Amino acid sequence: MRSIGLVGRSLALLLGAFVLIQGLALGLAWTQVIRPLSEQAADEMAARLVLAAQTWVELPPETRTDFENELLARHDLVIEPRLATGPGVPFQAHGANTLLDTALERALSTRVGQSVQLRLGPDPDWLWADIDMGPHALRVGFLHARLGFNALWTGVGFFVSSALLLMGLATLLVGRLAVRLRALSVSAQVVGQGGNPLHLPETGPRELVDLTRTFNRMAGEVAALLENRTVLLAGISHDLRTPLTRLRLALSLLPPGHSERVQQMEADVTQMNRLIGDMLVLARDLQPESASACDLAILLPQTVAACAEPERVQVSGPEPCVRVVAASPLRRIVANLLDNALRHGGGAAVTLHWVSPEEGVRIQICDQGAGIPPAEREAVFRPFYRRDAARTDGGSGLGLAIVRQLANAYGWRVSLAERAGGGLCAEIEIPPSQIPQGQTGGPG
Repeated sequence: MRSIGLVGRSLALLLGAFVLIQGLALGLAWTQVIRPLSEQAADEMAARLVLAAQTWVELPPETRTDFENELLARHDLVIEPRLATGPGVPFQAHGANTLLDTALERALSTRVGQSVQLRLGPDPDWLWADIDMGPHALRVGFLHARLGFNALWTGVGFFVSSALLLMGLATLLVGRLAVRLRALSVSAQVVGQGGNPLHLPETGPRELVDLTRTFNRMAGEVAALLENRTVLLAGISHDLRTPLTRLRLALSLLPPGHSERVQQMEADVTQMNRLIGDMLVLARDLQPESASACDLAILLPQTVAACAEPERVQVSGPEPCVRVVAASPLRRIVANLLDNALRHGGGAAVTLHWVSPEEGVRIQICDQGAGIPPAEREAVFRPFYRRDAARTDGGSGLGLAIVRQLANAYGWRVSLAERAGGGLCAEIEIPPSQIPQGQTGGPG
């Protein structure tokens, strides 16, 4: 399950706190402001309706028509005898009562001393109330809008609008912080792969500025350390070649009589020379190399053709297979894994196969040798690790270590697994994205 990001977590926390605070505030406003104001507005409307009805009753019949016209024109009120409406005019109970409607029914019932219910007439914008004033059965209608705004929905609207405003501001502020942290995360991945990320801007809150400044300084120090390590490694390996060459020459000039001892010494020199060669290869391949598009269906067979026993390797995979990769490090990794498979494959055929799922690529190199126990499949990637310390098979002890170093440097994954039917399968997994955004070059 994917964890919630900083923006989502912060918004959830703010929204929860906001809902709690606004709920308490809305409850307080309901009891102290909204309900009292609604009841006051309903009582004023009830007083106006009852006063209009009483006035209509007290007026002479010949002046009532003028009074009705004035009520309609100036106050949006209609008063008529109940029987005048006729049985065909639909008046039904007002089922969707609001807070004001309920309060108005209660206020009218109190003022006239009888139960009064608001009803709907032919026009849905008008509400009607049946009021008995002595011998006169009246029906009083009024425009619903005359009750004023609905206090409940006004409170809810204020609650929702303020919540949206708060969430918008929180999203903006936390989002900007998340962008900076995401840039730090990407740059940290680049540093972890041995790259040299772009210098991050040291702006924003004090804590973020301190964090960014510390990271920039650390990234610079790591880049300088890696560069010094690579230069030192290359320099030492190169300088050792000269005395080894002199030793080999001196051994060849020794007089006969110590052939067995000389052969052993020459083998040691050869072993040292191979070790130094691997160190030079590692130093060279750790230099920055930009990724570029290349066809693996061409690169991998070329790498097989350059190995010690290409006739033992069976190559297969989709063609073409163009991917954006650093070609030289990939060639070195495949070559080292092929050399390991050929050396420990028991003389049987070795297979090299690649597949390309979701724009990435997986390369498998499988042999039919004795394999490696699961407990040792990570240990063999350590420099100079040997499963049998007494065994000398001509390797330098750095082949798989170089494979892991280069794979980590370029963000690839190398793993070992048991081959079906016996033997070992080495897999190289290259994700679709090769160059993280903001990286200035390859590993350094």
